[in-house]
Amino acid sequence: MKPYKHKVAYYETDRMGITHHSNYIRWMEEARVEFLAQAGFGYEQMEEQGVISPVLSANCNYKRSTTFGDTVSIVVYVKEMSPAKIRMGYKMYNAKTGELCTTGETSHCFIASNGRPIRIKRDMPEFFGKMTELAAEYEEENKK
Repeated sequence: MKPYKHKVAYYETDRMGITHHSNYIRWMEEARVEFLAQAGFGYEQMEEQGVISPVLSANCNYKRSTTFGDTVSIVVYVKEMSPAKIRMGYKMYNAKTGELCTTGETSHCFIASNGRPIRIKRDMPEFFGKMTELAAEYEEENKK
């Protein structure tokens, strides 16, 4: 999957000219939406099928700051896939310097549009299969 690129806007910075920490969570969502679209499972498609994937948790670890005008390259990967939940990871790099700026993780469940939990393995087997495959790739790469 191609990394998602985000150019830091002026309004995303604080008085010191540094990106406000809350923006990284927003960028993770932008990157996740693009990642799933690249995988063939865009949010619109899933919602048309009556599947919603709310965030259960989100966290970031800040390594280096970014500033106005920087382009952030966000790599998204599937850390874990189960029949009911998905855990995704994020690595954000300064596109110019290649320095790792932030790492993050989100976890999500799957519910029907009526708010009831669903088993994604049963209800969307193609999605489950693709995300399981991507999680296995991530695991294999991290054994090295």
